[in-house]
Amino acid sequence: MKNPTPIVEIAATGRFLPDNVVTNDDLAKTMDTSDEWIRTRTGISERRIAPDGLTAAEMGASAARQAMERAGVQPGEVDIVILSTATPDRWLPSTACDTQALLGCDNAVAFDIMAACSGFLYGLSMAEGYLAAGRGEIALVISAEKMSTIIDWDDRTTAVLFGDGAGAAVVRRSNGSGRGILSTHLRSDGRLANLLYRPGGGTIDPLSQGVLDEGRHLMKMQGREIFKNAVRNMAEACDLALQKAGLTSDDIDLLVPHQANIRIIEATAKYAGIPMEKVYVNVDRYGNMSSASVPIAFDEALEQGRIGPGSKVLTAAFGAGLTWGAMTLRM
Repeated sequence: MKNPTPIVEIAATGRFLPDNVVTNDDLAKTMDTSDEWIRTRTGISERRIAPDGLTAAEMGASAARQAMERAGVQPGEVDIVILSTATPDRWLPSTACDTQALLGCDNAVAFDIMAACSGFLYGLSMAEGYLAAGRGEIALVISAEKMSTIIDWDDRTTAVLFGDGAGAAVVRRSNGSGRGILSTHLRSDGRLANLLYRPGGGTIDPLSQGVLDEGRHLMKMQGREIFKNAVRNMAEACDLALQKAGLTSDDIDLLVPHQANIRIIEATAKYAGIPMEKVYVNVDRYGNMSSASVPIAFDEALEQGRIGPGSKVLTAAFGAGLTWGAMTLRM
């Protein structure tokens, strides 16, 4: 299969991470766990936790400003702001609109998407379609997550996994450069929604004192089933994205997977046929930041020179919904 011609490219990326570092030993002081227990099961040593006064919109805006500065893009040039979050600052208005206001992107349409950990890939795909339709020239795709606000800190099976942060990308038309998104494969299966969800706080079970007392507004997860589905679906998505791009795993210079835990990353890489030395991993330092994991890892890989001009990159993610997907890009 001939490699497709990219329609859009990632012009620049940015990231924001809270200063507050919480180690496994810190968590062991307040819950029945240990550094060894967490590291051997997840590969996580520490994570960043945002302070109470810092919003998802503010984190997203910080990451976006960095990406825009690197791309040489002014706020008024942005045509669309797509923000992925599982932790909106408030139900109305969207976090995207709050972020748009912080950035001064007055000429843009702005909206949230909720695809959990797959949100950045969903957002990139939506930006590609919007620009391909001729509705704009520049898109801003942001993932901002304050996961510390929706986890049960008394549940060691979930509390140890997550962290806070934001990542962003400036997306523009590739104009024949050869750089950009080569292929995308996205899927979802709502039949498996209850494997990872927040049972209370929405319109089905509105927020009440009872919901708060029983913790029904916090995230619940069936870890074993999530692991099984994550590995199988991300591996399949990687295969299909490679096929659509006319590539094989040998062609890939770097795999940038969602940073859920090291076991899922290793299993996905194995099934995708990519050695671990060609896989970017930062889950040990940040934990699972939901949809912010991929853009933050992507930004770090660029900064460290793991990705450069001409590099072929495969990225994959899996999250609540259930949602999953993979994408190939040429830098």
